[in-house]
Amino acid sequence: MHELSVTENVLAIAQRHAQQAQATRVTAVHLVIGQLSSIIDDSVQFYWDIISEDSLCAGARLHFERVPARLACQDCNQQYTLARELTNCPACQSFSVKVLSGQEFYVSAIDVE
Repeated sequence: MHELSVTENVLAIAQRHAQQAQATRVTAVHLVIGQLSSIIDDSVQFYWDIISEDSLCAGARLHFERVPARLACQDCNQQYTLARELTNCPACQSFSVKVLSGQEFYVSAIDVE
């Protein structure tokens, strides 16, 4: 359900950008979402289609770019990319890891006319 509030914020950002650019409409919004983020693309798209109606963003396409999770072992300094779920360090098996990337969620670009 938190996708609704996230999508409302994306809509506000897109509308503000369009107004500042004196655009007549937003045609696309590009989102970057980290692998470890709890954001579900389909839910964002679902809410977007509903709440963007009757706005400068009506009909705008959402583009989702997923960023893989990168971790660094705090014991041996090994850096690695997660294949799927959170796992221990492949080099030393330590569970003491630091997330380098994969928690992102942001608007990377907005296309306007």
